[in-house]
Amino acid sequence: MASFRATPGRAPLGPGSRPATASPPTPVLGSGEIREVQEEDEEEEPAEIHLCVLWNSGYLGIAYYDTSDSVIHFMPDAPDHESLKLLQRVLDEINPQSIVTSAKQDENMTRFLGKLAFEEQREPRRPEVVYLPSVDFGLEISKQRLLSGNYSFIPESMTATEKILFLSSIIPFDCLLLVRALGGLLKFLGRRRIGVELEDCNVSVPILGFKKFVLTHLVSIDQDTYSVLQIFKSESHPSVYKVASGLKEGLSLFGILNRCRCKWGEKLLRLWFTRPTQDLGELNSRLDVIQFFLLPQNLDMAQMLHRLMSHIKNVPLILKRMKLSHTKVNDWQVLYKTVYSALGLRDACRSLPQSIQLFRDIAQEFSDDLHHIASLIGKVVDFEGSLAENRFTVLPNIDPEIDESEEKRRLMGLPSFLTEVARKELENLDSRIPSCSVIYIPLIGFLLSIPRLPSMAEASDFEIEGLDFMFLSEEKLHYRSARTKELDALLGDLHCEIRDQETLLMHQLQCQVLARAAVLTPVLDLAARLDVLLSLASAAREYGYSRPRYSSQLHGVRIQNGRHPLMELCARTFVPNSTECGGDKGRVKVITGPNSSGKSIYLKQVGLITFMALVGSFVPAEEADIGAVDAIFTRIHSCESISLGLSTFMIDLNQVAKAVNNATEQSLVLIDEFGKGTNTTMETCEDGDDLVFFYQLCEGIANASHASHTAAQAGLPDKLIARAKEVSDLVRSGKPIQPVKELLKENQMEKCQELVDKFLKLDLDDPNLDLDIFMGQEVLPAATTIL
Repeated sequence: MASFRATPGRAPLGPGSRPATASPPTPVLGSGEIREVQEEDEEEEPAEIHLCVLWNSGYLGIAYYDTSDSVIHFMPDAPDHESLKLLQRVLDEINPQSIVTSAKQDENMTRFLGKLAFEEQREPRRPEVVYLPSVDFGLEISKQRLLSGNYSFIPESMTATEKILFLSSIIPFDCLLLVRALGGLLKFLGRRRIGVELEDCNVSVPILGFKKFVLTHLVSIDQDTYSVLQIFKSESHPSVYKVASGLKEGLSLFGILNRCRCKWGEKLLRLWFTRPTQDLGELNSRLDVIQFFLLPQNLDMAQMLHRLMSHIKNVPLILKRMKLSHTKVNDWQVLYKTVYSALGLRDACRSLPQSIQLFRDIAQEFSDDLHHIASLIGKVVDFEGSLAENRFTVLPNIDPEIDESEEKRRLMGLPSFLTEVARKELENLDSRIPSCSVIYIPLIGFLLSIPRLPSMAEASDFEIEGLDFMFLSEEKLHYRSARTKELDALLGDLHCEIRDQETLLMHQLQCQVLARAAVLTPVLDLAARLDVLLSLASAAREYGYSRPRYSSQLHGVRIQNGRHPLMELCARTFVPNSTECGGDKGRVKVITGPNSSGKSIYLKQVGLITFMALVGSFVPAEEADIGAVDAIFTRIHSCESISLGLSTFMIDLNQVAKAVNNATEQSLVLIDEFGKGTNTTMETCEDGDDLVFFYQLCEGIANASHASHTAAQAGLPDKLIARAKEVSDLVRSGKPIQPVKELLKENQMEKCQELVDKFLKLDLDDPNLDLDIFMGQEVLPAATTIL
C-alpha cells in the first residue's frame, strides 16, 4: 500500500500548530506508488465464458473459451440423455455468457435451447443463445481453422507438419463432434472479436492454450486406457448376415457385466462406464442396491424384477410417432406392456425397504397415471384384431356408433347374403355365363363379377345389357347392376365409416396418452437404473465380487487378494494379488521380473478394480479400499494415475535409476509428491532347467531376468540363445564384446558371393556399359564392407 508523506519543501507541522488552509494537505505519491494505486483502483473485468455445443446421435461435443486465461477448454464427445442432462450440468458448472450452436439442430436440442432463450428474457443473467449457419460447423473447414490458427504457445520455428503433430497430441481429432464444435467456436470468436473489440483488425483473439475439461466428480479416462484395460472391445459379428454392418461386444469388462434386459439399461451402463465418478454419495447409493439384491432372501425378487425389465421398450419413439400420427399397430401393444411392467416394478418396490433411495423413487415417481394409461389402452385396443388386420381396431362395447350400428351387423353376415344376391343375378344373365359373384371393394362398393368368356376378345364384347362395365381384372369382368346399386345405397361404404370411427377413437386415445406422457420419462430413467444395478448384482453373485469401500483419508488404493476380472475367466487357475499404494507404502511401485511372469496382468488388474469401484460396481477382491482420486486416471503406468507402477524386466537397479533420471522434470516432481517408492517383483522358482512362475507379487528385486528361458519358450534358436547368454555374461563382468568369427566369415562369404554374381552378370559387349561407374558404385563400397 502507498503511504502518505509531507509535501517536499514544507516543514512538518509541530504540536498544536494548524495548517494554513482549512482543507487537509494533499498527499503526494511517488511514481511507483501512483502506478500501484491506479492498478488497485482499476476494477478487473469480469471473466466471460463462451460455450459452443453440438448434439448428434446421442452425443455431445463441447468447447468453451474463457477470457480470464484465454484458454479454450474442450470435452471429448460424450454420450448424453435425450433430456441433455450432461449439457445442463456443464451450464451449471461453467455458467457461460453465450451458447453458440448450429442453426440446424434436432428436436431435443431445439427444445432445450428454446427453454434457455425463454429464461433469458425473464432473467438477464441467463446465457445468450447464438445460432450460426450449419456450414460454419463443417468438419473439414473446422479442421482447417484449428490447424491454421495463430497460437502464441506454438513455437514459430515449428514447421507445418510439426504444428499438426503438436496440436494432434493435445486435441483428439477422432472426436468429430468436438472438432466441429471447436471450429464453430473459433468462427464465433473471430466474428465477435472477443477481448480485442477495440484493436486493429489484424489482431486476433488471443488463445494461450487448449485444455481438456472434466466436470466435477467425474474421472477422465482416455481411449488408450479403455483399449489397454479391455473395458470395451468390439469385434465383427459371426453371423454372415451382419459381417458388413454388425459389431458385437467381445471379451471385455463391459461384456461380462452387461446383463441388462432392456435397451435403456444397456445404454445407461455404457454411460456409467464412460463417466466414472468420484461422487461418493452416488457410488454408495448404487452399491446399496447391489448389496440388497445379493442377499439370498432377495434372489427371487431380483429375478422377478429382471424379467419385468425385458418389457420396458423405446417409449420416446412411440410418443414421437403419436405426435406425428404415425403410430403403428405394434406400438400400442409395446406401450401397454411397458406401462404394465412399470406398474409391476412400482408395486414390487413399494414392498422393498424405503431406506434405499432407488426403491423410494420408483414407488413415488410411478404414479397412478401409469395405471390410467394402461387401463385406457387395455379397454380400447383390440390387440388380436389389430394384428390380424394390420390396423387399429377397437374392442366391443367401446363405441355405440360402431357396436350398435345396423351396418356393421349386416356386414358381419354379408357372405351368405351376397351369395343369395349373386344367385338371383345369375338367373338374369346369358345362359353362356357359367357363374357369377357379388364382391365388395372399399371405396368402390358392391360389384358383380363375371368370368371372361372366350368370345369376349375385344372391349366391345364386354358390353352386357342392363349392366354397367367397370373394369377387367384377372380374367374377370366387373359390372354394376341394379341390385349392386341398391346395396350401395342400403349399406354404403361400411369399411370406411367404421375405420373413420376407429381412427377418431385412436386419436382421442393418443391425446389421453400424450397428456400423461410426462410420467413416462422417469419410468425409463429409473427402470434403466434398476436394470443396470440388477445386472451388476447378477455378475457380482456369479463371479464372487465384494463391495469396495471409499475413504477420503486414503490417497491411493488398498486391495486384498484382487483378481483380474477377465483373466480369471480364461485361466484354469488364477493367483490373486494384494495391492497397497499410498501412505507408508508409497505411491510408486517398481515391479521387476521376467517376461510372462504376470507384471502386466497385475498392473491391469489394479486399474480394472479401481475403475469398477469408480463405476459403482462390486469388485473382484476380498476387500478393496479406494482413496481420494486426486489426479486424472489416464494410463495405469502414467504419472497421473492413482498410483505409479513402473514395470520392468531390468534387474540392474542402476539402469532403473538412470531411466528414472532421464524422465522429465515434471514426472520427477510428481514422483516426489507421491512419496517413496517400493521395490516389488513377481515370484519365480528355478527347477533345474525349467522356470516356474508363481504369479505372486512380493517385495524385493528380481535377481535374474531369465531372458534365455523366455526366449526358449518363444521358440528362438538354441544358437542364438547361447550367444545371448554369452553377451550377458560379458556385460556383467565388464569385458568387451567380440563378434563371433564364424558369423563374421559367413557374412563375408555371402557378400563376396553377391559381388561375384554382379561380375558374372556384366555384359562386356554392351556399348552402354561404363566400367568406371560399376567399379565406383558397386565394387568399391562392397569391398570396404568385406575387408
